[in-house]
Amino acid sequence: MSAASSKEIDPVATEEAVNEIAEGEEESGEDEEHNAADDGATGEPGEAAKARKKKSKKAKLKKLVGAGKDSGGETGESSSKPASKLTAQGIEELLEMNPSLKAEMAGMDQQKAVEALRKLDVADLMTGMSIGGKNQKDMASYKFWQTQPVTRFDDKKEVDDGPIKQIDPGKVPKEPRQLYEGFDWVTMDLENEAELTEVHELLSGHYVEDADATFRLTYTASFLNWALKSPGWRKEWHIGVRVAKTKKLVAFISGVPVDVRIRDKTVRCSEVNFMVVHKKLRSKRLAPVLIEEITRRCYLLGIYQAVYTGGTVLPTPVTTCRYFHRPLDWLKLYDVGFSGLPHSSTKQRQVAKNFVPTATALPGFRAMDSKDVKPVHDLLSRYLKRFLMAPEFTEEEIAHWFIHNEKLSPEQVVWTYIVDDPKTGKITDFTSFYLLESAVIGNPKHETVRAAYSFYYASESAFDKDEKVFKDRLNALILDTLVMAKKANFDVFNALTLLDNPLYLEQQKFGPGDGQLHYYLYNYRAKMIPGGVDTKNQVDASKRGGMGMVFF
Repeated sequence: MSAASSKEIDPVATEEAVNEIAEGEEESGEDEEHNAADDGATGEPGEAAKARKKKSKKAKLKKLVGAGKDSGGETGESSSKPASKLTAQGIEELLEMNPSLKAEMAGMDQQKAVEALRKLDVADLMTGMSIGGKNQKDMASYKFWQTQPVTRFDDKKEVDDGPIKQIDPGKVPKEPRQLYEGFDWVTMDLENEAELTEVHELLSGHYVEDADATFRLTYTASFLNWALKSPGWRKEWHIGVRVAKTKKLVAFISGVPVDVRIRDKTVRCSEVNFMVVHKKLRSKRLAPVLIEEITRRCYLLGIYQAVYTGGTVLPTPVTTCRYFHRPLDWLKLYDVGFSGLPHSSTKQRQVAKNFVPTATALPGFRAMDSKDVKPVHDLLSRYLKRFLMAPEFTEEEIAHWFIHNEKLSPEQVVWTYIVDDPKTGKITDFTSFYLLESAVIGNPKHETVRAAYSFYYASESAFDKDEKVFKDRLNALILDTLVMAKKANFDVFNALTLLDNPLYLEQQKFGPGDGQLHYYLYNYRAKMIPGGVDTKNQVDASKRGGMGMVFF
């Protein structure tokens, strides 16, 4: 129902964990629990958090592969590949932490899959997994999803795409189910500034944060106006829960209408997002109730399918993409604990490595304006047909999503640029990104990280028979995009392995993140589609062509 928090993988923490496992080193419980400052942290902002994260990651990984002090013995000759000692339960846990790997092995003979997994290096198993456990869901959550029309983990892989359950409109309840005593349902009026502020404050204090509780996504009122008031938006899909006595808003969920093409079928869906529950009420299990209520309201309007994303593994992702991050202000990212410093490098080298030019290079590169809506719609529509799952935009939606509307969002949220062919004047390329800040928790020097998220782009070169032509053009387009993000004072540029992003991530110096984003369909069964990564969760250009839809 939400985005996933991600930051760059700390190469030092990963390397130390693998090396200590291979060498059979142990850490006492006292070492794992004491203050990181006692381990030689310098006192610079972010140092203590980095030290704690390293110890946490190492301890949990070693426990899982049985290489720590609880493993019952020394690692012996097989210590270079401690994954060979994985138990059946350990294998199951690792697969749950790496859905991409799980999906690849789903079609294999069980014994062959186990043998293949045990041959992997621990470094491979760690790649892209959430050692902190944020990709795991409790069994109570799975029990809820077992009652819902979603693809199950044990469903047959070869199935026809289509609805799972036929909905009888006459049997859809006209009223919501009764909430726990002391709570009331409300429909939030986001045209009312006070209620919009309430949603903003609830999300800012209780929404997505990373496993180390260092960063929390911050959705401004301007962002929410942009994200939740797209063409065709429905007020009744902005659902809240208030405390009956105080009227305090303690939960929220939302949806917007969207047409999604899944292979050769276009499905009218609700894109469900921004589900949040006040931290003190998580034990009340309001999330399933929120999902049931927005489902009921969608059914009443004749929309029986939904799309949503999340950082946790639920039944069952249609695909999984990995986050990558391109530092624009590396020193700031290091200070707040977002980026690590490799053993073989220095701060000065990292700053130089992540240098961004001060001017764009493509002739005809300029900001998009209203007269560009029709040609951009044509170009993007043709480009998105190359993917198995993608939205189908109208011209009205193009104007909403890609042109800054000061009346709707006083603070700029989206930046869009196009490239005019100097000879013909025709638009040949377009690119965009949006702003999503993260609050930095407990850092004395910085309060926020200003992050640009890659949005949609398209290029006429994508239709060239020579892929190298497209790859070169795309890299030039993205480099100019980074230039504009840097000019707009962004600290980092984030991208997933969707669209054709695998063609530029390495060349443009994006580093792998520790977060993944899982894509789900509600009341619609579809065969798995590629997410731009291989079985080891490494970026793989041959796995493109699947996900062509960007979520917030």
